[in-house]
Amino acid sequence: MSLQGKTLFITGASRGIGREIALRAARDGANIVIAAKSAEPHAKLPGTIHSVAAEVEAAGGKALAVQLDVRDEAAVKVAMARAAEHFGGIDGLINNAGAIKLVGVEHLEPKRFDLMFQINTRAVMVCSQAALPYLKTSAGGHILNLSPPLNMDSKWFAQHGPYTVTKYGMSMLTLGMSEEFKKYAISVNSLWPKTMIATAAIEFELGSRDAFKRARTPAIMADAAYAILVSSGRSISGRLLIDEDILREQGQSEFEQYRFDPAGGTLIPDLFVD
Repeated sequence: MSLQGKTLFITGASRGIGREIALRAARDGANIVIAAKSAEPHAKLPGTIHSVAAEVEAAGGKALAVQLDVRDEAAVKVAMARAAEHFGGIDGLINNAGAIKLVGVEHLEPKRFDLMFQINTRAVMVCSQAALPYLKTSAGGHILNLSPPLNMDSKWFAQHGPYTVTKYGMSMLTLGMSEEFKKYAISVNSLWPKTMIATAAIEFELGSRDAFKRARTPAIMADAAYAILVSSGRSISGRLLIDEDILREQGQSEFEQYRFDPAGGTLIPDLFVD
């Protein structure tokens, strides 16, 4: 099983988990569309579509850097068409772009909720819709959404209900699209980390890197995404998967190599994971 010659369109791929998935697929010789807003270096968040494109090429893949705001459906359609023309099709869409603000209803600005809904939930529909004509012609297309299991414990709504709603919306779209696109032999799944992942976005939200001592690197999410993307015949579809769980299903039993700090303490569970 390999992604050699396959074309993956990855949103939010200029850093973090999206970048790591791109580099993992590139090792197979995959074609990677790095679609993100970051075309110029950010003062606090490292990585651009161009720096990741260079890394993809160095890792053995082929890259197309596309500056894209996933809130703009017209731009999304143009980007998908450009990617399909450049590489001859699209085999997988990874909806990785995300927005986070862990604030409750009382204090969240409505415009911030709009941003989270547009980037988290709405963009999954918009990007999947735009990719669909190309995924239909793929020999087993994939849509992978980075969204959590639907854990309805009230504690996941109490402090940051608006964010929870937008992420759960992604997961509900996963379940719906898996059934809706069954007739096209397209697999649709969600993937979420069991533990906190050490990314610049999380550092920015938390305000420090202290928690990284008890976090894993994005490599575990990349390996889990790879296991899903190389599956065939809808053998994996309609599932809200946890990174460690899907890797265990594939026979992996050792996970210490994913620790950000080998000397760190007990790993911190991610949101929505009991």
